[in-house]
Amino acid sequence: MQIIKIDDVPELELPGLRHRTLAGPRNGMTQGEVWTQIAEPGGATPVHRHDCEEVVIVLTGSGVCKCEDRDYPFGPRSVMIIPPNVVHQIVNTGSEPITGFGFLTMAPVIVEDPNGERIHLPWDQGSEAG
Repeated sequence: MQIIKIDDVPELELPGLRHRTLAGPRNGMTQGEVWTQIAEPGGATPVHRHDCEEVVIVLTGSGVCKCEDRDYPFGPRSVMIIPPNVVHQIVNTGSEPITGFGFLTMAPVIVEDPNGERIHLPWDQGSEAG
């Protein structure tokens, strides 16, 4: 049993995107990871895929989830369910930050580009990363 204060979890960044892994292998998780992210207006996740299901709960903000060849608009209080290995990107097209949580059904989450090459992100918890 653990209690983790969100503000005590290190915040890591990519341009326009702030990330915290709230639960994952570093906390003893073996079946999934829980992330929180903030995407600034114009910010986006990398175009990527992973071999697991992902649920994204959007609390605030709006944008599009680009999945394969389609754009899926979303707003606050939306839930996105992304199947395994679907190439996707979440883009903030609005005027306020997107805040939300991601629940991924593997640990560690291995993120790949559309061609299957691993993307090493600052928050990797895989055995090859920090």
